[in-house]
Amino acid sequence: MKPSSLPDMERARYNMIEQQIRPWDVSDQAVLDALCEVPRERFVPQEFRGIAFSDLEVPLVIHGVDTMQTMLPPRMEARLTQALMLNANDCVLEIGTGSGYHAAVLAHLSRQVTSVELDPRLVEFAKHNLTQNKIENVKVETGDGSQGWGSIEHDAILVTGALPAVPDTMKYQLREGGRLVAVIGHAPVMTVVRITRTTAASFETENLFETVIKPLSGPKVSHFKF
Repeated sequence: MKPSSLPDMERARYNMIEQQIRPWDVSDQAVLDALCEVPRERFVPQEFRGIAFSDLEVPLVIHGVDTMQTMLPPRMEARLTQALMLNANDCVLEIGTGSGYHAAVLAHLSRQVTSVELDPRLVEFAKHNLTQNKIENVKVETGDGSQGWGSIEHDAILVTGALPAVPDTMKYQLREGGRLVAVIGHAPVMTVVRITRTTAASFETENLFETVIKPLSGPKVSHFKF
C-alpha cells in the first residue's frame, strides 16, 4: 500500500519509521516490524497523542499531573532496542518503564520482559496501557532499579535513563552471552554502551554512539487509580 493511501495514524507511523528511524541506522527488520505492530499512540498520554510519532520526547502527564518524565524519541527507542540484539527466547530486564511502550516493543521481540519503575504513578499507567493492548509477557514492578533488580540473571538489560556509570551489581545480572545497553555519562556528552558478559567474570564494553537523554530518576509518590 502506498503511504498516501494509508489512514492518517498509519501514515504517521509509516513516516516515523521511514523518515526518522531507518535514516538513524536502524536496519534490523525484526525491530522495524515491532515498531509497526506496537501502537505507540496508545501508550502516549491522551493530550499528546497528536505528537505520538514526532521526533520528540513526549511528556508523561497522568491525570493532568506532570511526572517530570518523558518517553524517549522513537528513533532513540529503536536504536537502543536494536543494540540489544534480541531473539525470541530472551528474558529481558528493563530499568525505567515510563509509559510501558518500550517494554511492549521489547516483549514483541523476546519471551519475557520484567520492567522496573520507581514512580508508582507510571507503574499504574504502564500496567493499564499494557493490559489495554493485550501485552501479556511484560511484568511491571515498582522499585529503584539503578543498581539492578532481583536475583535472577537475564539475557538482556536495557536502562532507559542515563547513568553516571554502569554498576557492577547490574552487570552481574547478565547471563553469559547477555547484553546490557545503557547511556552513561553527564550532559552535554553521553555515550550509549553495550556490555556483553563473555565469561563468568569477564565483560566486553563497546561504545556505540553519543547522545543526551534524561538521567534515570523519578519521584516516590502515591498511586493513581484507573
